[in-house]
Amino acid sequence: MPEVVLNGVPVRFPFEPYEVQKSYMTKVIDCLQRGENGILESPTGTGKTVCLLCSTLGWLEIKKAEYKSRLPTGNSQDAPDFFSSLSSQLKAAAGQSWGDKAAPPKIIYSSRTHSQLSQAISELKRTSYSYLRVAVLGSRDQMCVHPEVSKETNNNSKVHMCQMRVKAKTCYFNNQVEMKKDEPQLRQGVLDLEDLVKFGRKKSFCPYYMARELKQDADIIFMPYNYLLDPKSRKAHGIELAGNVVIFDEAHNVEKICEEAASLQLRSTDLALCIDEVTQVMKKIQDVSEGSNIAANDSSQAIPEDFSPDDLYTLKALFLELEKAIDAISLPPDGSGSTFPGSFMFELLEKADITPHKKTIILEVLDKLIQYLTMNSASPFQRKGAGLQKFSDLIKIVFSKDTISLQHMEFVKQCYKVHINIEEAKKKPGGRQEGWGAPKITPVNSKLGRVISYWCFNPGFGMKDLAEQGVKCIILTSGTLSPIDSFTSELQVPFPIQLENPHIIQQHQVWVGTVCKGPDGFNLNSSFKNRSDPRYINSLGQTVLNFSRVIPDGLLVFFPSYPIMRSCRDEWQNSGIWSKISVGKPIFVEPQMKEEFHNAMEEFYQKINDPSLKGACFMAVCRGKVSEGLDFADRNGRAVIITGLPYPPFKDPRVVLKQKYLEETRLKYKKGLTGQAWYQLEASRAVNQAIGRVIRHKDDFGAIILCDSRFAVSGFKAQLSAWVRPHINIYNVFGPAMRDIIQFFKNAQILLPQPDVKSNGQPAISIKYETPEVKALPPVSVQAFQAAPSRPVISDSTKKKMVEALSKQPDYDDVWSNMNYTKSGITKKTCNGDGSVFTALEQKSSVVNFNSCSSLPQGSSNYDTIKVNNKKRRIRIIPKSNSEDSVSNVEKQRSQNTLTHILEPSNQTESSSPEMLGLGMSSGSQENILCGQGEIPHSSASTGAQKAAGNSGKDIVSSRAETSLTDGSSLSKEGRGDKKINSIAAYIKDVKSTLSKAQYADFSTAVKNYKKNKNYGEVVGILSSLFIDNPEHHRLLRKFEQFLDKDHRPLFQETCSQVLQ
Repeated sequence: MPEVVLNGVPVRFPFEPYEVQKSYMTKVIDCLQRGENGILESPTGTGKTVCLLCSTLGWLEIKKAEYKSRLPTGNSQDAPDFFSSLSSQLKAAAGQSWGDKAAPPKIIYSSRTHSQLSQAISELKRTSYSYLRVAVLGSRDQMCVHPEVSKETNNNSKVHMCQMRVKAKTCYFNNQVEMKKDEPQLRQGVLDLEDLVKFGRKKSFCPYYMARELKQDADIIFMPYNYLLDPKSRKAHGIELAGNVVIFDEAHNVEKICEEAASLQLRSTDLALCIDEVTQVMKKIQDVSEGSNIAANDSSQAIPEDFSPDDLYTLKALFLELEKAIDAISLPPDGSGSTFPGSFMFELLEKADITPHKKTIILEVLDKLIQYLTMNSASPFQRKGAGLQKFSDLIKIVFSKDTISLQHMEFVKQCYKVHINIEEAKKKPGGRQEGWGAPKITPVNSKLGRVISYWCFNPGFGMKDLAEQGVKCIILTSGTLSPIDSFTSELQVPFPIQLENPHIIQQHQVWVGTVCKGPDGFNLNSSFKNRSDPRYINSLGQTVLNFSRVIPDGLLVFFPSYPIMRSCRDEWQNSGIWSKISVGKPIFVEPQMKEEFHNAMEEFYQKINDPSLKGACFMAVCRGKVSEGLDFADRNGRAVIITGLPYPPFKDPRVVLKQKYLEETRLKYKKGLTGQAWYQLEASRAVNQAIGRVIRHKDDFGAIILCDSRFAVSGFKAQLSAWVRPHINIYNVFGPAMRDIIQFFKNAQILLPQPDVKSNGQPAISIKYETPEVKALPPVSVQAFQAAPSRPVISDSTKKKMVEALSKQPDYDDVWSNMNYTKSGITKKTCNGDGSVFTALEQKSSVVNFNSCSSLPQGSSNYDTIKVNNKKRRIRIIPKSNSEDSVSNVEKQRSQNTLTHILEPSNQTESSSPEMLGLGMSSGSQENILCGQGEIPHSSASTGAQKAAGNSGKDIVSSRAETSLTDGSSLSKEGRGDKKINSIAAYIKDVKSTLSKAQYADFSTAVKNYKKNKNYGEVVGILSSLFIDNPEHHRLLRKFEQFLDKDHRPLFQETCSQVLQ
């Protein structure tokens, strides 16, 4: 593997890294050497994960070597100078901040989900660092193999069932862990979560406890980052942070996770459940003590020894007092609820005699009660301690510190808010409402349940707690962290090392357009007042429908929320738009259930790879599972459509209080975000994350379509990812957006390497442009334009400019937007004279008469095939001798121009059709030659040949027509010409697949120059630079002889024999 030295640390990389990857790895190593926190942004598709792993583990190798060099060995006495020099070099590379006594740290690598962790582990397997010891932590829900415990659906019950069996040593699988922890397969290879579970089933050991055993001496530990940010999970999994390195990959959600881990809601129904569960245990103990319904030899019904009846009486009295205190809180009559500072929660619990000093005793009793209920619930309808578990979590969050100081109380008062409101009754599915269907208004202060929300609004509360555990350095990285300043200000932990990386893709690999209006001219705006408007929903549907017809393969459509997605789905199904989209691309809708989601994704990938289809469409929600970490590389995701801005619910109490908290903080400290700025950032970060599903590697390409006029506001553009901003085009009319996106995918097929073929050998790009037969039609609505079959759009002049673009690499916008069309938003001249389709579309009219639209002039994109002349022609059938002469002349002309035509970019999929070879013939089109009383189907190539012979335009019928047309010699010569053309095409295809894009541009330019000026020395010099270095390319150099003039071939043979020795 290639090795690069960064900051004195050798890093082995799977391939030669790009400059942006070197910059990223340098910053990572800088964080590790200095022992300082870093926040690093690198766009999706830049190889962020593999860079993070290689740089971190490369530094860890140096740190381990430096640590071993300080240990006394016998060899160090033999060459003291050498070992002293080596030790000083290793110490400099490892960093001075670690000191002389620090042992090598563990790398704790965390990400949001287990699927993202699996991707990271897959990347690790590809590197040369896969020999290091790896551990992966997961939950019992994912890793338990016990036949009874794994069937339990409630996660808390599963935890207590497991703990009881482990404590009593009755779990066979856990008992095998100590014996089998040294299995070679566990120690020598990299196992992800699924691998470990499969191996655990095979060898009959517990994967969950085996993972905890493996982490003791692991070099790198993988886990979801809520295990780190949630103090309860951190303690449950026994995670040691002191002196270690913590990495948060996909860290754009760290703020939210920090807040959620420190927040909790307690409902009156939860408190009532606690009272009921304690009462149930008390009744059971009473029954046992009285001896009722107990068999003499039934030990399972014995009185529990872990807690006494007095504990139960005290606990029940505590719950009753707390319930009374909550009910006494007065609420406003308008139903908005009451808000109190965070310290109010301490006051409320103190009324029930729950104080920090009694925290430990209360938690012990609660834990024992939960275990008792879990193990003694013979029926699924019996209580299993769910209410008690919820109350236990509340105590752990409120009293997160063992000692509550005044400083901590003040900090809690600032970071937390307590919001109390009426608890809404759960609606039964399919159940009818009382009365006549109208909801009854109940007085607020009557006997109704309450919801006590204990919300943390400062993510720095959890991040500071993590940093205080002795972590050496924290690295946050993601593709969507911008703006970094506001991100770091909320976390309240210093991040002195920062990076905002550009993308590795070129300008021609991405198309970004803000489409402000639909095909019918209706404004696209998904604001609250518009989203239920049938006209808006219809216009958005027509927009998605039109784009789906020209976008190849996978299409992702993101909605701001699930209700909006369901509303659009229902309207589009009723109007027929849904069925029209599904004709070209089967539609999948993001489900909210985990099992259904995996099935939907698998079926989506299958449809993408189905050669009989033109791809598939996946409709999803911003902030949903599809927008987070899933891979839509290459044909899986060629375009993403964002249908609106995913703002949080404006009137949601948590959103309102968050904005209020930020305003108070800014007023007090004179820094930080405003509430409105945070509100906008929430939407832009969700959009940036969804956008990142498209471009997944350096050779990928795709389109980003923003279908909301609010994206055109200058303030929002600044909040998009830095790599997206330079590419944004604003379209105030729909037609130009359609034109440019068609052109973009045409160009991408020519300029960029295509992915693997589908299962039956068809190209990955499934979109095809066929020449339709045009008949006179009355004026139709503009939507019908996209309903027609698609067609070729690249003219000869456009091809010529694109070949020049390969060598010059100018501004691609100038090359590709060469129609008589200026971009929307740019001052342009009024153009009324060309009568083109897109000029008609530019007008603000919902109906376009396509019969009045003429073709565009030569030099513009070839939309002139909208008007096709399919008239039958009467031509003269010439005698045999003249036919042979004319055919030979055409063949001679072909042989001179074939190579240059083939080098012209082709907009068709790979085939052996003449049009693909640049001969200017329409694929599959035929014209009828009238001979006597019959018609003989004849390709337009014959017509072209006879025109070259000067015999076009006359109507002569010959009785010798059949003899001339079926003459063997004429057909054999034409066959030989086709064979030569196919040979040349195969050679060009081989060259194009072998060379890079830049090299192929040099090759193409050299060939064309040789055809013009016959400069042998120039062409041989360029070919030698392209093909000599790699011995596998020598054959391509030799095969080029067939394109040289006869005078140059002997000299070329001599040159090859000298150069290729």
